[in-house]
Amino acid sequence: MKTVTFNDALEVVESLPEDQRESLLEIIRNRLIEERRDKLALSIKKAKVEYQKGKIRRGTVDCHVPDNRDHFIPR
Repeated sequence: MKTVTFNDALEVVESLPEDQRESLLEIIRNRLIEERRDKLALSIKKAKVEYQKGKIRRGTVDCHVPDNRDHFIPR
């Protein structure tokens, strides 16, 4: 397979009729959305596995960080 540079790709796209460029833009946009959705789904799946293994705890920061403010208040 021949390697195509970014500039070569732009030239090819610019040579297309306007309606085909618009279709290409829509296709690329939809594929990017799909890629992001797939990455998010994978991230969620990994987080669920880690949660089930006990590597992740549910809650707020206040729930998991001890209250050490007394150490910083001058007396």
